[in-house]
Amino acid sequence: MEQNLSGRQTLSVSFVLMAILFNVCLIASNLFETKLFMVGNIALTGGVIIFPVSYIINDCLVEVYGYRKARLVIWTGFLMNFFVVGMAQIVRLLPAAPFWDGGPHFDYVFAMAPRVTVASMLAFFCGSTVNAWIMSRMKVASHGKRFPLRAVVSSAGGETVDSLIFFPIAFWGLGITELLMLMVTQVVIKTMYEVVILPVTSFVVKKMKKFEGIDTYDEKISYNPFRVFDI
Repeated sequence: MEQNLSGRQTLSVSFVLMAILFNVCLIASNLFETKLFMVGNIALTGGVIIFPVSYIINDCLVEVYGYRKARLVIWTGFLMNFFVVGMAQIVRLLPAAPFWDGGPHFDYVFAMAPRVTVASMLAFFCGSTVNAWIMSRMKVASHGKRFPLRAVVSSAGGETVDSLIFFPIAFWGLGITELLMLMVTQVVIKTMYEVVILPVTSFVVKKMKKFEGIDTYDEKISYNPFRVFDI
């Protein structure tokens, strides 16, 4: 991070690109949720392919730039997702051309039930914030060591909070056993995703620290999730 002549802090190109990728992964994962596929006897949504990437990016942001910068990116993701969902509903209400027969397919992808939309956005915000908080606190406590352990633990914590919020709201009425199975499966698979791609995450973090010339430790900062402009 640098300061311009007015004394205000500016954001690097690398940070902006990471923030953009974070937003793209979040929005794409919500669109991919309508696709179901099987892994053995386990049914999974298409979002499981890309959503964990947002947590990996979150880890990178906290590790290199700190919790406050990550908090800003989490809020942009929340707002951009809200914007896309809102625009999609407006587009759905537009009268279709008489020769266009794609209405049912378009609605299938974008006609998210209000309950599912609220569950998704609330779960994302809380899960991502918890992920960033755990990553930040563990870094300070470990004096910057054991990044792989911190990355896995923070992602597992964030994914757990995400699932605990999303599935009970989105699938209210489902049996307790089925609900618990869904939550546990999602957390385990997404955490394993983090473990598998961990060498890439560690490589990216190392290169970003070297390129940016920074390694942020969140000491004496506010973890209030609503202090968005405190960067």
